[in-house]
Amino acid sequence: MVEEGGEEEAEGESAEMPAAPLQRFNGFLPGKEAAGGGEQPAPAAPAAPAAPEAPEAEAMLAAGGGRAEARLETRLSRRRLAVLAVFSCYSLVNAFQWIQYSILSNVFAGFYGVSFTQIDWLSMVYMVAYVPLILPATWLLDARGLRLTALLGAGLNALGAWLKCGSLAPQRYPLTLAAQAVCAVAQVFILGLPSRIASVWFGPTEVSTACAVAVLGNQLGTAIGFLLPPVLVPNTPNDIDLMAHNISIMFYGTAIVSTLLFFLAGVVFEEKPKYPPSHSQAVLQTKPPEDYSYKQSIINLFRNIPFILLLISYGIMTGAFYSVSTLLNQMIVTHYEGEEVNAGRIGLTLVVAGMVGSIICGLWLDYTKTYKQTTLIVYILSFIGLLVFTFTLDLGYLIVVFVTGGVLGFFMTGYLPLGFEFAVEITYPESEGTSSGLLNASAQIFGIVFTLVQGKLTTDYSPRAGNIFLCAWIFVGIILTALIKSDLRRHNVNSGIMNLDVKAVPVDSPVEPESTTLKIQSAL
Repeated sequence: MVEEGGEEEAEGESAEMPAAPLQRFNGFLPGKEAAGGGEQPAPAAPAAPAAPEAPEAEAMLAAGGGRAEARLETRLSRRRLAVLAVFSCYSLVNAFQWIQYSILSNVFAGFYGVSFTQIDWLSMVYMVAYVPLILPATWLLDARGLRLTALLGAGLNALGAWLKCGSLAPQRYPLTLAAQAVCAVAQVFILGLPSRIASVWFGPTEVSTACAVAVLGNQLGTAIGFLLPPVLVPNTPNDIDLMAHNISIMFYGTAIVSTLLFFLAGVVFEEKPKYPPSHSQAVLQTKPPEDYSYKQSIINLFRNIPFILLLISYGIMTGAFYSVSTLLNQMIVTHYEGEEVNAGRIGLTLVVAGMVGSIICGLWLDYTKTYKQTTLIVYILSFIGLLVFTFTLDLGYLIVVFVTGGVLGFFMTGYLPLGFEFAVEITYPESEGTSSGLLNASAQIFGIVFTLVQGKLTTDYSPRAGNIFLCAWIFVGIILTALIKSDLRRHNVNSGIMNLDVKAVPVDSPVEPESTTLKIQSAL
């Protein structure tokens, strides 16, 4: 693996950062901190091997604000871009497989001879599978690591795609449901990775943008899922054989692409880069593995009131997006009969606008670190966007629906990476995969409930009734978001404001003199 700055690596330095010296440093030089700007800290032990490292340690002293502190060496790996690209691509295919049935709900209902509700379950199975499997999946991510989790996601995604190829007959709805369930399990190993990949592989000035790009891959898959299926599979109710042929093109193409991406994931993914990309990651790597407790991490998260508020508000917003995406075809064809292709294009507009919103929000967070303010503003604008979309849907002008759908998507979909990154900030040093997994579990639960209720209201009354139901819940989410206390722990560690000795389990044994649970460094 090629590393930037590899030419300057010290001879004999291993790929893994040594645990013992890092523990003693606890993110800083031995002796905690220097008494003065030019004074060198006393070594923690008089061991001879420490002497040659002293000049290098001195070189790492960060002089500023009248104090001296030494940070662990951090570097950015060139492989990080390949990891992000491959993950985004197979996340794209997984999202495409989620929405490909819903955007053609009338076509697949006719092909398989089932009701619209049964077709809706081909989307909702993603949400149903996620809830019971997210805790085992996040445990696996923490216990076995990023590489295995990524390979499971990519592999199951390919397996589900190939199983769909066997469901190309009108009486095989159970098989296509089973295949979609496999893809839904793959999603459990995909949705929680953006913030983990961003934190483990990217530096503090690009971490939010990287998370946004990782989420963008999933959004792009949804966008392509809105656009491509209506083009590949036009509604031909009088020619089932032609319909089966068109569906086969979509299914086999998806299977081939997802298989290729599985092999690429095996080549590209590694557990972590040779050097940590940020000080917060370097501090996390000082914690011995035996000190970590997944159970205690979950307990810590559920005791974190700001995270609980974010958990509910994120679930409301993302669940509303899932519901709108699933029922978009039904909403459009209710007012614009025979406009299946344009329904797909409106969905594409919604998601592409959201992709732009995600990148802009990611760049903005990296530049300003205003997590709560940005999240709250985007939440309010999403509420306004949904209100406008709701009351202009039946005006009879598709161009208006395109515009309002784009505005809605810009804010509603652009919110997704904001929630991930905000959660990582207020829950550090807990695992990014666990916090993201719980956020997604909340989104799936709300998504199931919202889709069922909105679908019922849309069928029995009108699309407006279903959308007003969502508006009421998003207003509740605005209130909850406003109550979140913004405690940017990861940012404080990266800035040198806070030195955290990371322990997920309370330690009963006496604390070593050079270790503190929480130490606020004076800015004076």
